[in-house]
Amino acid sequence: MIVLALAGLGLQAELWFSDDGYRKTLKLRAAVAEQRELNASLQARNEALDAEVVNLKQGNDAAEERARTDLGMIGKHETFYQVVPVVQNDSRD
Repeated sequence: MIVLALAGLGLQAELWFSDDGYRKTLKLRAAVAEQRELNASLQARNEALDAEVVNLKQGNDAAEERARTDLGMIGKHETFYQVVPVVQNDSRD
């Protein structure tokens, strides 16, 4: 009986205190949870990109908006005004 109890305690000690035991399981669970969070954020980003691709393929408004913001497009019946700030020179000779 004592030998079986010692063997059981030895196996429990290895389960709880070895590098391949319970601590490694906890680390793996934390890594899996972190990876799931990352996957969820990447999935949301992919869905937004998919929606943008569909919008660009189906409508001209999205393509026009993209051209305005990224390429500086100006429409045919629009006037472009550029406001340049006045730079004052305060250096005294």
